[in-house]
Amino acid sequence: MEYYKSKKDPELYYSINDKGEKRWMFRHKYYDSLGKRKEKKRRGFLTEKEAYQALLDVKTNTLTGAIKQVEYSNFTVAEWFELWYETHELDWKPTSRQQREMAIRLQIKPLLGHYKLQELDKTTYKRVFINPLLKEYKVETVKLFHRLFKIGINAAVDDEILPRNRFTKITIRDEKEELLSKGKILKDNFLEAHELNKLLSIAKEHDNITNYTLFLLLAYTGLRRGEACGLQWKNIDFTKRTLTVERTRDNKGVRSPKTTNSYRTILIDDILIQQLKTYKKWCKETKFKFGHLLVKIDFIFISYQTGNPITDNSITYSLRRIIKKADIKPITPHGLRHTHATLLLSQGKRGASIKVVAERLGNTPQMILDIYGHTFLDLEEETVQLFSESLSGAKTGANSE
Repeated sequence: MEYYKSKKDPELYYSINDKGEKRWMFRHKYYDSLGKRKEKKRRGFLTEKEAYQALLDVKTNTLTGAIKQVEYSNFTVAEWFELWYETHELDWKPTSRQQREMAIRLQIKPLLGHYKLQELDKTTYKRVFINPLLKEYKVETVKLFHRLFKIGINAAVDDEILPRNRFTKITIRDEKEELLSKGKILKDNFLEAHELNKLLSIAKEHDNITNYTLFLLLAYTGLRRGEACGLQWKNIDFTKRTLTVERTRDNKGVRSPKTTNSYRTILIDDILIQQLKTYKKWCKETKFKFGHLLVKIDFIFISYQTGNPITDNSITYSLRRIIKKADIKPITPHGLRHTHATLLLSQGKRGASIKVVAERLGNTPQMILDIYGHTFLDLEEETVQLFSESLSGAKTGANSE
């Protein structure tokens, strides 16, 4: 294909394609930071104006010393994040390294990888990255992916490949936090007794044994999701009918429990004991199928597909599926913890004390008062009504005499 110089600039050219249409390009010669002669060219512009503006941008960068912005102008987001990870992976802690590798491989590259690093704008980023992720993940998780992306972009700025980070002022709305600030989240995030019975019944009938046992344990103990994932068989005492919490586990690894109060040993009832015995037998058979023996330090909840410990994310997806099948109001896995506490506290005169509930949940009595104040208000109204009825009964008896 033959190229012709533009009259506007000697480094600006055009050609005529097979359809008789003009297509523009530029070829700019410059010296890099080592004094080596280089050439930057770019084709495919539809108009002379577009090509000329791009050429001026390149000339400005070479004149002002922003040579790397010129050299890396064709770099895609995928190419940069691969280079960034390869360069710095040994500088990061294992958990950070794993977290960033997964975010690059599973979220950043599939959604943004083909975009040019220097051309990706804020609107496109939010439309093709943030919005799709919000449909699939919790807001907290999307904020984590956004934070990791910004760290990678900051590295490109530090390396003088980008002039600035244009993704710093993006707001990701967290409706959950807004509800928490208004004191509404707990009101919706727990089940009534009949709803819980329906959920467990549907899970037992339609889900695998791991999910059913896990939902039963969360509802009957009030454990946090991570605490349940961190349970090992040595933490269950079938003779004393107790369960001990001494660690938490999620997709980032195993850690100490959330607070000092979170270390605890609680009583569990016969229903849960019998289900755990049944489940332990199933675990032995499943582990053996994959060539392993069940030992005391094995995590309790494992996948029927691999025999490996389940992830905390799988709990959320499983619960959503069962809630939809049961046709009850949606709750989160943490909602089963709220359900346990609320049902314990709301049994009128037979309800558990604040101290007992706090010990079971690994909280302080003050935290129980703060979180479940609405339950105590309901109980107070019930108590006042019972007191009034008792006096009315006594007055009626006196009149009859």
